[in-house]
Amino acid sequence: MNIEQLLQQTNAAEMIARELNIDPATAQAGATALLPQILSGFQNPVAPTEAQSALSGLGGLGGLLGTIGALGGSGLLDNVASSEPTDIGKGNQILGQIFGSKDGSRAVAAAAAGTSRVEPSLLKKMLPILAMLAAGYVMKQAGQGGGLGGALGNIPGGQTPAGPTPGSSGEAPAASGGILDDLIGAAGKYLGR
Repeated sequence: MNIEQLLQQTNAAEMIARELNIDPATAQAGATALLPQILSGFQNPVAPTEAQSALSGLGGLGGLLGTIGALGGSGLLDNVASSEPTDIGKGNQILGQIFGSKDGSRAVAAAAAGTSRVEPSLLKKMLPILAMLAAGYVMKQAGQGGGLGGALGNIPGGQTPAGPTPGSSGEAPAASGGILDDLIGAAGKYLGR
């Protein structure tokens, strides 16, 4: 599974466009630039704060998955998809765990602005929504056995297409399925599937 498939299957651009009252093309450009950074942050979350550790009881990826579970797990995707306003506080909690501080999130938005040509201020508004969308999607797929070899993850052996790695050249990270499949697999193990 790759990031483009995630965006299509979740109708992310339409959801973000509706939530932020922007055009779908701008939402798509922003999501395409931000999601690789968010998923990379999921793989390597910063050290949790005391509050996050208390919430999940774990650190690292296990702590992040615990936080995501405590915030609603797959229900985070449903929150973004609903016609009600998204509870971005949950998205900000996830961002705090993966990027550390608001400065970390600002840096991600600034880097994405260079590749997407979307204003950094708009990208900052997209970040918590996309964090919730990605977290909910990963947990939903893990709960359905949708990791490697699952109905949505048909990349044989989990191989990823060749391409630049995140942060390797200043370009947008490759939209490969490796990170996404790895996260779904890890979430599946976390959920005991």
